Amino acid sequence: MTEQTEQTDAHVWLEEVESERALAWVRERSSASEEGLRGDPRFAQLHGGIQEALEASDRIPLVAQAGDHLYGFWTDADHPRGVWRRTSWESYRTQDPEWEVLVDVDALAAQEDVPWVWQGASLLRPGCDRALVHLSRGGADAGTTRELDLGTGEFVPAPEGFAKPEAKGRLAWRDRDHVYLTTAQDPTGATRSGYPRTARLWRRGTPVEQAEVVHTIPEDDLGLFVHHDQDRSQTVLTRVPAFYREQTLVVTGDGVQALDLPETASVSVHGDKVAVELRHAWRPDGTTEHAPGSLLVAPLAAVLADPTSAPWARLVTPDDRSALVDVTWTAHQLVTTTLRDVRHTVQAHRATADGWVSTDLTDALEIGLRSVSVSAVDDHASDDLWLVTTGFLDPMTLSLAQLVESTESTDGVALEPLRQAPARFDASGLGVTQEWATSADGTRVPYWQGGPADLPLDGTTPTVLHGYGGFEHALTPAYDPIVGRAWLAHGHVHVVAGIRGGGEFGPRWHQGALQENRHRAYEDFVCVARDLVTRGVTSVPRLGTTGRSNGGLLVGNMLTGYPEDFGAIVCQVPLLDMARYHQLLAGASWMAEYGDPDDPEQWGWLQTFSPYHRFDPERPTPPVYLATSTRDDRVHPGHARKMAALLEEHGRDVTYWENTEGGHGGASTAAQWATWHALAWAFLHERITDPVS
Repeated sequence: MTEQTEQTDAHVWLEEVESERALAWVRERSSASEEGLRGDPRFAQLHGGIQEALEASDRIPLVAQAGDHLYGFWTDADHPRGVWRRTSWESYRTQDPEWEVLVDVDALAAQEDVPWVWQGASLLRPGCDRALVHLSRGGADAGTTRELDLGTGEFVPAPEGFAKPEAKGRLAWRDRDHVYLTTAQDPTGATRSGYPRTARLWRRGTPVEQAEVVHTIPEDDLGLFVHHDQDRSQTVLTRVPAFYREQTLVVTGDGVQALDLPETASVSVHGDKVAVELRHAWRPDGTTEHAPGSLLVAPLAAVLADPTSAPWARLVTPDDRSALVDVTWTAHQLVTTTLRDVRHTVQAHRATADGWVSTDLTDALEIGLRSVSVSAVDDHASDDLWLVTTGFLDPMTLSLAQLVESTESTDGVALEPLRQAPARFDASGLGVTQEWATSADGTRVPYWQGGPADLPLDGTTPTVLHGYGGFEHALTPAYDPIVGRAWLAHGHVHVVAGIRGGGEFGPRWHQGALQENRHRAYEDFVCVARDLVTRGVTSVPRLGTTGRSNGGLLVGNMLTGYPEDFGAIVCQVPLLDMARYHQLLAGASWMAEYGDPDDPEQWGWLQTFSPYHRFDPERPTPPVYLATSTRDDRVHPGHARKMAALLEEHGRDVTYWENTEGGHGGASTAAQWATWHALAWAFLHERITDPVS
């Protein structure tokens, strides 16, 4: 089927990412689109406001602790590509911390004439005098790694220093003289999805060709990933056969031992304990059933010996209204974040001689209706947590939450606010509500609505509906200065829908829109659009929609499946050709989500949500803005290119723009991000806020 599609696809040549013919096509359209949208009188204000917010010096500098220092990555107007830096706790608690710059990415990019983008760094513990620095050319997923000497500030040259050439994969410390290497350029080759399939142990000062093979997975798997806990000298491999399937392997003195656990479960190993988050029901002992979405914990030694007889403790039992969304280990506790009716709650669980004891921290952490993110400050040395809270109209707050056993502190937690970000847009007169719409099969679908508190329900308010609906990812309230400045501050409405395919209600919500049931996600989304019109919030000519990546596939299906329900569509870094997606870059890794186009039965349902094939020349389509990045090596830019060409061919209103770097994110610097967002919002202002005939 794919071969036949390629032969009949008149636009397949646009998949040649960097061919001169394709790039000439890209330049012509991108230049025309940018020139037209920059001509909008609102563009300069949109661009300036967005860039100012992204580069604001009073943003919260988020950090992570390693040894005696706090490390963080920072960008601003003087450092658009960013600096990796560190400070002390004492200094961080002041209003103006003193920072030691370790890597200046802008200076490195200028020195080497390469558009480097920061991908992170990992420190050698316990001394923290060396780091593995990960960089990407133009923001692609494929990256390079170099060893940095923090004492001299210089990269350690080969052959003494560790260095990984450009490819998907990573280096990870085992100890001072050994790293684990995974690379898609390994002699064993990459997986079908383009990720590493072999993990090696590489000794300092030896040729990489001599690195010892630790484990290799089949080529048809998605990828192999390595995590080494330096403090505990514990190595865990994760073999991923496909999305939503994984096998956890522990490296022991006797070799590599797999944990005999359900492949559809998500597993984390922390010292002598194992946590298992279930996507499907499981009876480890053959009798007691644990429901999908449950969290189980047991001793690692018992699981290695026999998981069917291990003393499993169930810490989270979900219901139809709740979902486990995050698991965080500290030195002595396990902290879980759950959603209940798409509202965050936090619980701490501690193992005692009498079993596990759970404490609800939600009220003590003062979460309210905001979203919360927790992470361990140092999961080996303390039970302290970084706590980040945010809401649609509530700027980010960073706090230190100290989990304590004493009953003198409320609910076992002491909360220390550290930073409060200032407001980035005028939210006076604005409000947020949670609403529910009813989908085609009767399912209730939640959505968040932000906008004027005294909104006139006369259908005149320009409204943008955003969604994702895939990969068990939940959308929750978050402060977005870009949406705020570009849209909410103008008195317009912004809506975020929690449709099936996402993780708002756990595995059942996600699985309700997998593969042959994918249409449920699109029915959910359009039911929210229609509810907004029915309630008088807006009208079809004034209703726009936005989506990225899988969300681009979502709004692509609005374009071709429900064009009468929208006034304009913004579709960014999208999947759109579902006949060939598995042949393009990382596409094969998503077949568990969508299906296999080469299987005739599965193509039967895939073609029903392939916008590129679903396009009907006899059916009108609303104006659409398509954007992607030449450097996106995850979702192929050919999807957006070919869709734009198809729409152009039939005389449709299509605006196409492609950034030359940025990877799947779409941009690499604040200036690029400002352009990326300002073009899209200028398009929406032109199409749904100006007088509509």
